[in-house]
Amino acid sequence: MQTLMLLLKHAESDRDSALAACQRATETLQSADRQLDQLVNYRRDYEARWNEQFSRLGRIELVRCYHEFMDRLSQAVDQQEHAVQVAAGQKDLALQMLREREMRVASVGKMIERRSREIRLGNERREQKHFDEMAARMARNGPLGPGFMATN
Repeated sequence: MQTLMLLLKHAESDRDSALAACQRATETLQSADRQLDQLVNYRRDYEARWNEQFSRLGRIELVRCYHEFMDRLSQAVDQQEHAVQVAAGQKDLALQMLREREMRVASVGKMIERRSREIRLGNERREQKHFDEMAARMARNGPLGPGFMATN
C-alpha cells in the first residue's frame, strides 16, 4: 500500500507540473493575442490617418514611405499571427499533457481504492472466521467450557 501511496504522490506531482505548464502556455497565448490585436489596431489606425493625409498631400515620397512602413507592419502582423498559432499549439499540447496526468492520478487513486477495499474485505473475512470458530468451540464445549455441562 505504501508503494501505491508513493506512486500517487509522484503522479500528483507530475499533474501539478503539467497544470503549471498549461497555465504558462495559456498566459503566453493570451499575451500573443493581445500583441496581435495591438498590431492590427495600430495598422488600421495608421492606414486611416495616412489615407486622410494622402487625400490632401499626395507626394510620391510620402506614398513610398507609407507603403514601405505598411509592408513592415504587415510582416510584423504576420509574424505575430504565427506566434499566436505556435502558442495555441503549445497550449493544446500542455492541455493534452495535463489530461494525461490527471488520468494517471485518477487511475492510481482507483488502484488504491481497490487495494484498500481488498484489505478491508480480507480483514472482515478473518474476523468472521475467528468468530465462527469461537462459536463452533462454544457449541461443542458448552457455554462454560470443556467438562462443564449445563444441568437442569
